[in-house]
Amino acid sequence: MKHIIIICLLINCLSLTAQNIDDLSFGTESTLDIVTWNIEYFPKNGQATVNYVIDIIEALDVDVLAIQEVENINDFEQMMDGLSAYNSYLESVWFAGLAYIFKPDVIQINSIYEIYTTSEYWSYFPRSPMVMDLNFMDQRYIIINNHFKCCGNGILNINNTNDEETRRYFASNLLKEYVDTHFSDENVIVLGDLNDNLADIPQNNVFQMILDDSENYLFADYEIAAGNSSEWSFPTWPSHLDHILITNELFDKMEDIQTIKVDEYLTGGWMEYDGNISDHRPVALKLAVDDNLNVAKVDKPKKYFSNYPNPFNSETVFSFSRRTSSNKIEVYNMNSQKIASLNIPKGQSSISLNAEGFSNGIYIAKLLSGTNVIATRKLIIMK
Repeated sequence: MKHIIIICLLINCLSLTAQNIDDLSFGTESTLDIVTWNIEYFPKNGQATVNYVIDIIEALDVDVLAIQEVENINDFEQMMDGLSAYNSYLESVWFAGLAYIFKPDVIQINSIYEIYTTSEYWSYFPRSPMVMDLNFMDQRYIIINNHFKCCGNGILNINNTNDEETRRYFASNLLKEYVDTHFSDENVIVLGDLNDNLADIPQNNVFQMILDDSENYLFADYEIAAGNSSEWSFPTWPSHLDHILITNELFDKMEDIQTIKVDEYLTGGWMEYDGNISDHRPVALKLAVDDNLNVAKVDKPKKYFSNYPNPFNSETVFSFSRRTSSNKIEVYNMNSQKIASLNIPKGQSSISLNAEGFSNGIYIAKLLSGTNVIATRKLIIMK
């Protein structure tokens, strides 16, 4: 009898804590919410996949999804018929499975087109990058959807043009060149299944040129890639292959970045997800659309308070005007806990912060005069 009671209690406990797709959430009305998702030869399991994906997209309630690996256009269009709040785009000169799904009520499309489509770029881009030029809440954004060449041995052999890592290396640098040339002062988001690891050592890192330009570019998901494998987007390997890169215009607007572990909301877990939906998890980015980070009330950087480099590894230097009566800088984590305090000597216009003991992530620096906060600065630490 005692055993029966224990079993019943366990069943009741499980029923109280069980999650389903309806419990998924990410998007909000006050943020721009973007997802990249390799949907693996859609539909992987026919009508069952169509039904699952409709439920997932409706639950996430995001503004834009950049999709890779659409295999069947008719099934994709059938799925869109079930998503009344969304429109889609998947036209292509040489269709390679890239698509966008977006909310037309809030997303105004200026244009959608492909780049690097000619034969000289086919080795680097077996699927031509798809650019979406849009407006959201009266602000312009450029999103570039990609699916890089897969596979390789993890070694970048720059002298072998057929080497998979080399092909991804040149694809990354061509995208950077395109953004630098055409969108140097725009809100740009480059995303997709980029099929390589952000945290590789520099000599084998296909993204190293972008990582080195930390003043202008940030992989929003770098902390995920360098962190625990439980958060990675491709558990089968396991590895983290699906990335979101942003330009410096968006550094201070990043509110959240996460791998959406849909499998944890299914009764059958990863086996159910992998068998019916995809072998990749979606990765989602949340961007503030006002001047402040809602979670920390962070002002846009003032000309009299800045730091360089940012993002940084272990040390950054704050600069500020001597005309301000500032006498202290305090650094807080995203839980509003003060973790450092720097006293500024009288007449000094710069001071360094040693962050050797800090973990990867986002921090807030406050410039104070007495107890008054003069300005705030968002810090991004990437190790």
